[in-house]
Formats: sequence, C-alpha cells, structure tokens
Amino acid sequence: MILKFLRLLKILRVALRYGLDEIAISGLDVPRTSRLMDVLFFWRDISAPRGRRLRMALEELGPIFVKFGQVLSTRRDLIPADIVEELALLQDRVPPFDSDLAIAQIERSLGGHPDRLFATFERIPVASASIAQVHFATLKDGTQVAVKVLRPGMRQSIDKDVALMHLAADVVSRLWEDAKRLKPKEVVAEFDKHLHDELDLMREAANASQLRRNFADGDLLLVPEMFWDYCSPSVIVMERMHGIPVSQTERLIEAGVDLKKLSSDGVEIFFTQVFRDGFFHADMHPGNILVSIDPATFGRYIALDFGIVGTLNDFDKDYLSQNFLAFFRRDYKRVAEAHIESGWAPKETRVDELESAVRACCEPIFDRPLKDISFGQILLRLFQTSRRFNVEVQPQLVLLQKTMLNIEGLGRQLDPDLDLWKTAKPYLERWMAEQVGWQGMLERLKSEAPRYTHVLPQLPRLVHRALSVASEPDKNDELLRTLIDEQQRTNRLLSFIVYFAGAFILGAVGLRAYMHWRGVM
Repeated sequence: MILKFLRLLKILRVALRYGLDEIAISGLDVPRTSRLMDVLFFWRDISAPRGRRLRMALEELGPIFVKFGQVLSTRRDLIPADIVEELALLQDRVPPFDSDLAIAQIERSLGGHPDRLFATFERIPVASASIAQVHFATLKDGTQVAVKVLRPGMRQSIDKDVALMHLAADVVSRLWEDAKRLKPKEVVAEFDKHLHDELDLMREAANASQLRRNFADGDLLLVPEMFWDYCSPSVIVMERMHGIPVSQTERLIEAGVDLKKLSSDGVEIFFTQVFRDGFFHADMHPGNILVSIDPATFGRYIALDFGIVGTLNDFDKDYLSQNFLAFFRRDYKRVAEAHIESGWAPKETRVDELESAVRACCEPIFDRPLKDISFGQILLRLFQTSRRFNVEVQPQLVLLQKTMLNIEGLGRQLDPDLDLWKTAKPYLERWMAEQVGWQGMLERLKSEAPRYTHVLPQLPRLVHRALSVASEPDKNDELLRTLIDEQQRTNRLLSFIVYFAGAFILGAVGLRAYMHWRGVM
C-alpha cells in the first residue's frame, strides 16, 4: 500500500510540474481559478507548449502512460492538432536507454557480445518505444536484421502502475452505480494480462510468426521473419523491413503510393484478421506500420511490434459479424436482437426500444466520409444508450475496440473521403457467404472429419456393449457412464453422417433438376 501511495504522489507531482491541470481547465471559463493556480504553484515553469508538456509528462510517468498517449495520437478528430503532433512522437521516438545496458542485456540473453554474434551491430538505436528499443545489425551470412531489446526494469514499473489501476477499479466498483455494467475490474485485469504478455519477447516473436503465416498467401500485409536461434524472453532478432512510415503521407505520395487504395486495404486487413483468423494485431498505431516501396511488394503494409495481439472465439466472431453486417445494412432491429440473444443486454429489454435507440446513434453517420463524422459525439451517444439499456461491457473486446479506434484514425489520416461502411460491407457479406454457404459447410466437414475417423471402426462394438448394458443396467455404474459418453459421441457421429448424406442427396437432386431444366438430360 505504501508503494501505491508513493506512486500516486509521483503522478500528482508530475502532473503539477508540467501543468496538466492548466491543460485540463484551459477550455473552461475559469480565469480566477487559473490565476489562483499560478499563485499556488509559482515554482513551476509551464511556458512550453501544452502538447510538449503533456508528452514529457507521459514519458516521465512510464510505459502505461506512454501507451495511453499513443492511442490519443491517432484521434485527430477528438484531440487538438498541436497536442496530436507532439503525442505522435511517442509512437517510435521515446527517449532511448543507454546502449551499454542494451548490449549487456543481449550478452546475458544470447550468451555472447553483439560483436561476436553479429557481423555488424549499430550501437545507436534506430527506434525506441515504451517497452523496448531496436538496433540494426547484420548476421554473419549477410542478412540484415533488427534486434529488439527489452527496457531494463520494465516489470517493476508496470507492476506499480497496474496495482494503482486495480486499486482505482476496486474503488470505482464500490462507489459507481454503473460499475456492474462497465466491469472496471475485468477491464483492468484484461489490460494487465496483455501488458505482462508484452514483456515476454518470445511471445511477441510467436505472435509475429502466426500473423506472418496467416497472410503468407496474400498480397496485403508483410510481417518480418523471426530468427529463432537469436530469440529469448528479453531479446529477439527479426528480419529488417524497409518502408516508409504510414504517417508520412507526403513521402508516400512522392513515391507514387495510392493513398485511397492504401486506406481501403487497411480496412480489409483489419476485418480479415478479426473475422477470418480471430487473431489480430492490437497495437496498430502509425509508429508500428510501414508501407513497402520495394518494386516486388510495392504499396503493401508492413506490420511491426507484435507484443499485443487480440483473439476472438467462434462465438465472438459470429456475434460481431452479425452485428457489423446488420449495422452496414441498417438493420437496427437485428442489431438489437443480437445484443439480447448474446446476453449483452438484459433479456427483458424491448427490441423495438433498443432498435430505435441504436438507429438514432448510427443513422447520421451513413453515406458520409470520415472527415464529416464526429466519432467523439457518436461514442458519447452510444455510451448513453448502453447505460439506458444496461448493456454490459465485454472485457475480451476491449482490445478490439482500441484497435478499431486506431484503424479509424489511420484511415482518416490517409483518406478523409474514405467511406468506411461501403468499404467494409462487401468484405463482410463475402465472409458471411463463405461461412453459411456450401464452401463454409465443406470446410467445416473437413475440419471435423479427423475427430470421427477413430469412431467409425468402433461402431459395431459400441452398439454391442450398449445392448449388453441395457439388459443389465445396474451391473457397473462406471461402465454405464462410459457407455453413455460413447453413445453421445456416436449420436453426434450419426447426426454428422445424416446431415452430410442429406446435404449430398439434396445437392444431387437439385443438380439433376437443373440439368433437366436446361435440357441436358
């Protein structure tokens, strides 16, 4: 508790030192209060621009606050331009730590000095972020690589801040009537888990490997290869990627990159990760995205920094796809029904009332480019609507919501005329057709088939044993329970066979009728 109190005092001290109170009240009509603050805190110098002061305060407070600034830097529609420009520096230009510490970390983790492990190693880091920094190097075979090194003392720093967040969530849960619906404890626990996952660079390397495999056959996204012989929990070595940062739009235009196509490709990449794979990059701020200008891969996105990824199960994907598609079709009744069916809204909620409320929030934004939409106002109205109908926050979707904000902010920067809804709707309709059509059924049959191959040869024996137990039901309770389980598996198998046979027969009959109609037979 003492450590938490000391950390809280530091947060207050830093806030006062950089005049964050002055920034907070700058938009309010409180001149007397402002003059009183100047008298009370005469010792501080707040002559620097407010954006710079905010950035420096977040840097001093540590990685959690830096990440918060990274998210804010993508919201040009909500945050004043002067603040956004400064916060953008947090994306990849956080002050680096001493290179000697990085070299010592590499030597401990990989068992050798960088001069012995690599043909060349650049002591000056090329990028520095909240969790780690990156040095360029060359392997002995000439391969250009990037060496990512974890910042020293990260775990202790994050533990202190997360402890304060847990304390704040506990207080909010006790005092705020909306806490049951918004689940602050669960949200903080989810954030805690992902932050600590990010401290294990081996996990990041595995995430990158999975994402690279998911997009290996496409032409939308490039992901660096990991060199596993040089990877450890605190140091990883990956393929060096060459490209232009996605935030440098003038350089992209000079290189001939089509920004409209780039923005629509970004939307497709996002929905592909979410709905096809259920595995998505959850830290997609501009500092983690490059655009390739290599002739062989020109115009493709390059993803970096895979410390935070999100996953969705089949239920979440099904729920989200139904909601998104209904939303894009302006079927607000289906949106309301999906919320109630999933249990996110109370079962006694009236569909027509929820439908009307969702329509009032969403209808004004259709058929309008991003530059004409105030997502701040929309989010506020959606929040008010969720409170009215007691819609519960789903902690497992917090990362998805954060990623959607990043994607929308990126799209606004690349192409303010982008119609997000028209771009996403065809992809979702195609995905839904693949899930519920013949192609989806065949894919599910292929995935389920291995589970039943070991059961088919056992059918005669299972039937014989089931008949034997039926004649002597009290002979062996344990055996009876085993057979009941096996019978249930058998029933699922029979249902599978009947379903497949029925689908095959219906397909054959339909094909025969079609051919007869065309005069083929």
